[in-house]
This record gives sequence, structure tokens and C-alpha cells, in this order.
Amino acid sequence: MTYTQTMRHLIAICALAALTALPAGAEDAPTDGAGSDDAPSLMERGAEMLLEGLLQEMEPALDDLQGLMDDLQPQFRNFVDQMGPALTDLLAQVEDFTAYHPPEMLPNGDIILRRKTPEEMEDVPEDGDDIEI
Repeated sequence: MTYTQTMRHLIAICALAALTALPAGAEDAPTDGAGSDDAPSLMERGAEMLLEGLLQEMEPALDDLQGLMDDLQPQFRNFVDQMGPALTDLLAQVEDFTAYHPPEMLPNGDIILRRKTPEEMEDVPEDGDDIEI
């Protein structure tokens, strides 16, 4: 699946979610007695047809996504099993991430976390202080 196809599917999913979140305006509108309350209005039928069409278009993409998630699940579990304890140890050692510069990767692959100097720490706003933009 290409990037363009993936983005089209994502846009369609977002549109579907937005449409399902909208309230049905026809329910609040007063009836003029011309139609019965049991029969769906033209707007309701149009919305149903639109949603059914979107669901039909999205079904292959959702099936592909489910298959991808099924394929990736063992890899994610393996990653969490291996990296979970290391990340826990790192979080225990580094109490405050604001006291460090962003990580730097050296040409040999080493990653360095540099601690900020006291002068640099004075520039960091405290919690609750406003940052002017």
C-alpha cells in the first residue's frame, strides 16, 4: 500500500468519524405534518447512503490495517519485553528531563545526554510560568 493510498484511507476514516459525530438535525426540526414520523427524511436517507458508501470503500483498507496490526503485534511485544526494563532503568536514573539537552548521536553511533549548566537551568521556566511567544 502506497503513501497516497494510506493517506486517502486515513482521510476517509476521519471523514467517517466526523460524520458519525454530527447530531441528526432532522430530529430537532419540527414536522409540518406532510410526512410521517416513522419514515426517514430525505436528508437521513442521503446520510445513510453516504455512510454506507464510505463503509464499503473503507472495508478493504480496514482489513489491510487489521492484517498489518496482526503481523506487527509479535514485534511490538518483543520490543516491549526487551526495551521495557531498560527504559524503566533510564527513567529511574534521569529524574528530570528538563535538566538535559536533547540527545546527540555521535558518528560512531553513541548517544550522549548532556546535562544543562546552572546558567542554562535558570533560563528554563518553572511550572506555571508563562512563556511569551
